[in-house]
Amino acid sequence: MESFTFGSLLDVIGELFSDEVSIAVSNTEEYIYYRPSKRIDLKIKPGDPVRQDTIAYKAIKTEQKVSEFNSRDVFGVPYHGMAVPFEHEGKIQGCVTAIYPTVTDGKSVVTVRTQDGWKPIPFSDVKYLEVKSRKTHVYTEGFSGTHKNSLQEFEYVLPRESFIRCHRSYIVNVKQIKEIFPDTHSTFVLEMKGGVRIPVSQSYSSYFRKLLGF
Repeated sequence: MESFTFGSLLDVIGELFSDEVSIAVSNTEEYIYYRPSKRIDLKIKPGDPVRQDTIAYKAIKTEQKVSEFNSRDVFGVPYHGMAVPFEHEGKIQGCVTAIYPTVTDGKSVVTVRTQDGWKPIPFSDVKYLEVKSRKTHVYTEGFSGTHKNSLQEFEYVLPRESFIRCHRSYIVNVKQIKEIFPDTHSTFVLEMKGGVRIPVSQSYSSYFRKLLGF
């Protein structure tokens, strides 16, 4: 195992991601690994410092997952990123960042597959998205269809101010939430307009509460 380097392991893990996703790994001060994608390259090099205006820095300092859009002011190109800190023996050691190209410019609809073709759905009409039977289902009032994107990809397509990931199987439109109920183990259940109930899992509960401010 000594010959199987840290970089080799991350290269293998990187194969699990889309060709559009770049991967950066840092300790608390500098980047130690970077794998650019075919679509976006932030030109990070091992040894580059973790700057204060990056999501990696925010994740390390807050000790929480950070997911947000970054303008071209930081690395010269706009991108969507998700940074997750990691720890050892209770102390933050660094951060792993997934970097996605921006794909939302000019888009205001989700085009879903129907039995007869495709139907564009305005973002505001989408109530929630659910993964089941290995497909992503998009739900509106009285209509549903499927889409090829995964929920992870949708996190970077849908407007951040309206859509929140609340479970490994769900993304919800916060403007379609009617009420929030407490559930066991610090989790919640969302009652959507129309009566559908959606769980908020424990791994997303603190992130969900922070974004909704309660």
